[in-house]
Amino acid sequence: MSVDAEYILNEAKAIESKIIADRREIHKHPEVGTCLPQTKGFVKNRLIEMGYQPKEICESGIVATVGKGGGKCVLLRADMDALKVNDKTELEFKSGDGKMHACGHDMHTSMLLGAAEILMKNKDKINGTVKLVFQPDEEGFTGAKAMLKAGVLDDPKPDIGFALHVNSGTPTGLLLCGRGVFMAGCTLFRITVSGKGCHGAMPETGVDPINIAAHIHLAIQEIVTREIGAKIPAVVTIGKFSAGEAPNIIPQTAVLEGTIRTFDRELSADILMRIGEIAENTAKSFRGSAVTEEMSSAPPLINNAELVNKTAEYAKELFGEKSVYVLDEGGMGSEDFASYTYELPCAYLLIGAGTSAENPLYGQR
Repeated sequence: MSVDAEYILNEAKAIESKIIADRREIHKHPEVGTCLPQTKGFVKNRLIEMGYQPKEICESGIVATVGKGGGKCVLLRADMDALKVNDKTELEFKSGDGKMHACGHDMHTSMLLGAAEILMKNKDKINGTVKLVFQPDEEGFTGAKAMLKAGVLDDPKPDIGFALHVNSGTPTGLLLCGRGVFMAGCTLFRITVSGKGCHGAMPETGVDPINIAAHIHLAIQEIVTREIGAKIPAVVTIGKFSAGEAPNIIPQTAVLEGTIRTFDRELSADILMRIGEIAENTAKSFRGSAVTEEMSSAPPLINNAELVNKTAEYAKELFGEKSVYVLDEGGMGSEDFASYTYELPCAYLLIGAGTSAENPLYGQR
């Protein structure tokens, strides 16, 4: 696509109000997980209005292509799902029903729709194909894998892939370009502890799964501190602990759910195995039982260094030298676009969404 930076910026500025309107419409109607009928319908209709012939893939994924074909194929991906959190703003486009686009996927989707409009307007200048991918369930780490299994990389097969994520706490517009392993892999797991329910006045007649689960929680913290080298990044977090319905009754079961984050897929598998062993043996020692299962996972995200370097140079041309920061180490956050990075060269970028210095409401986590 032989156009200069100023032309691209002017094209984007010309449709800025459309992008904002799309983002607010998506924000008002968040959907969670793999089934996003309203979001899918909105995106599909917007693409049709632009002149695309979008195809549905998986339950709520959408793929559309633009260009003259015959050359290279570039994949651009946006995630569309929201989170199960309450929207506590008082904005006119706030959401309800305990769901919210609190992680910026409404922005990712609207930005890709904006890119789609610019690309369609300039389709005769594209010597090849741009494949636009709108994906469900990034948060649950099942979306990317489902899209890949359904053939998102077929007909045509992309040569390279791109995705980005807004980054709270980073100055507005600053582009973070990470080379190599840029984000940790994440494994979501569940431990179900079984005991024997009884009245709280007679604990000796039962087996307390809450007590067992508490010991398991403490014991698995030792994996990182005593079984893994201090210079090897690894985090095990229990974020959910649920059991019981009444304060005076010892329940039958207790459930722990958590995450494992590392930069090494084999290490993550080893940690999950150890969690299972510790849970099973700890429960057994207290006369109960425990089963550990993997709920879902995303591998470490590996950015192609050469592609990241080229992207950084293009971004500098568009926005200036100070708008781009290239780094060789990432954080422990995770992203299911990682699955694409094992199939083709990819660049996953972070773009600043504002800091508290700009506005007290910005940069809050």
